[in-house]
Amino acid sequence: MATITTPDGTEIFYKDWGSGQPIVFSHGWPLSSDDWDTQMLFFLQQGYRVIAHDRRGHGRSTQTPDGHDMDHYADDLAALTAHLDLRDAVHVGHSTGGGEVVRYLARHGEDRVAKAVLMSAVPPLMVRTDANPGGLPKKVFDDLQAQLAANRSEFYRALPSGPFYGFNRPGVEPSEAIIANWWRQGMMGSAKAHYDGIVAFSQTDFTEDLRTITVPVLVMHGDDDQIVPYADSGPLSAELVRNGTLKTYAGFPHGMPTTQAETINTDLLDFIRS
Repeated sequence: MATITTPDGTEIFYKDWGSGQPIVFSHGWPLSSDDWDTQMLFFLQQGYRVIAHDRRGHGRSTQTPDGHDMDHYADDLAALTAHLDLRDAVHVGHSTGGGEVVRYLARHGEDRVAKAVLMSAVPPLMVRTDANPGGLPKKVFDDLQAQLAANRSEFYRALPSGPFYGFNRPGVEPSEAIIANWWRQGMMGSAKAHYDGIVAFSQTDFTEDLRTITVPVLVMHGDDDQIVPYADSGPLSAELVRNGTLKTYAGFPHGMPTTQAETINTDLLDFIRS
């Protein structure tokens, strides 16, 4: 397996396929780089170099007990891009991965980056605060941690069976294969990393990070996202970056890169080529 070792001794697993302009994919919680398989194969066939890693504590990376916060996530991504000496890269982040990309750009600069894509992403801030009255109550995230601690396996069946892919909506036929693959990826990772990651993706404020970003940013978000509600995420992020474009998908769920892959891949390709 291809891995790099970060300064704190964490081994980060990654995939690196093809040649050409690099596209770097950052996955959502609590999944792995496998969640990008459809996108990686599509863009490989379009002549791009595609890279995706398993976040620390996720997938095949080290189940370290510490460092499950956005600064470490961003630093790990920076270590990977430096190790591979990536230039003119397009960074694509889904959900928590969108936060990782934003913090990476703000913390490590844009010298190696051409464009960025935030897809169903957690920025600017998920939790409700006085400054973010449209956010979700902290109890929502406390409940997620409680469910994970009580029975992670059951929790990781229920989430993709319902709101993650919109399989709880009338007329939507659940896919057992998609649900099982979500469960498989989640159970590969560390319960501690996933538990701490809920705090990382829900309570990190990316407002100032977004304001520093100058490269073109495409913000892609479904208006029926039941995990990262649309109104307090996508439109706000697109406004905060200096060169942002918002693309709203009517009726699309949080997991739209999987369930609506053909549409998402086409729009992503158009943005990268533009």
